[in-house]
Amino acid sequence: MPKAHLEDRRLIRISGPDAESFLQNLITTDIAGLGAAEARPGALLTPQGKIMFDFMIFRTGDGFMIETDATQVETLLRRLMMYKLRANVTLAAEDNDGVTVVWGEDAPEGAVADSRFVTAGTPLYRLPGKLCDGDSQAFEVLRIGHGITVSGKDFALQDAFPHDVLMDRNGGLSFKKGCYVGQEVVSRMQHRGTARRRPAIVTAESGSLSPDTPLTAAGKPVGTIGSVSGSSAIAIVRIDRVGVALAAGTPILAGDTPVTLALPQWSGLSFPTDAADEADA
Repeated sequence: MPKAHLEDRRLIRISGPDAESFLQNLITTDIAGLGAAEARPGALLTPQGKIMFDFMIFRTGDGFMIETDATQVETLLRRLMMYKLRANVTLAAEDNDGVTVVWGEDAPEGAVADSRFVTAGTPLYRLPGKLCDGDSQAFEVLRIGHGITVSGKDFALQDAFPHDVLMDRNGGLSFKKGCYVGQEVVSRMQHRGTARRRPAIVTAESGSLSPDTPLTAAGKPVGTIGSVSGSSAIAIVRIDRVGVALAAGTPILAGDTPVTLALPQWSGLSFPTDAADEADA
């Protein structure tokens, strides 16, 4: 019955008659299709389609909760206020002591299922507050093993598109609902199939890995190490460059350490072996 308390997570409540339409027209998640007991990833994008804020979102009895990193709460709340205009919604930060996550068992009462982990094959549930003293490192091992990214550790805000962090595959990015901020850019990326950066699970052949270590193949950069757990890590990589290296049998290095790279199995993606080694987009 693994559990962990994530002390760096906070909540924002969005309630009122217009809460659903307000969010549906603003963020990447399909709010209309959000189930009563599920939490989905989401983002508020820049007009250029890059992730300004990332979060989980779920329904409550009178509206919605956004769960995000504690460092984002104040700025995200201010940004939501800017978009409120005449919408009949109430926005407020909750006073919660982090979030508890539970996996490997049936859903606790009042919990919501994290769609990212469900998609990856490990049901995991989230509850507001501190309900245990479980080791958060166990959760990190699970998250890294599934290739599930978070901002601040695996990518910088305003520096990644939703496709770069698999939001097109984990339920956090809708291509069927109406317009939202940045929608035109991400829709064009989807229809043209131009996403070339994806999270990969990195495994060192020996020794341990360190965050921010460059990944290279034949001296060319392919990505940078993000979250680390011993000899395993997540890195957002150029899949075209990795594909060329794999096809040629070229070693991939994290600094001087040989590593292997795998795309998360749940994503259904594979490295393109006929990709041209093009300049950065």
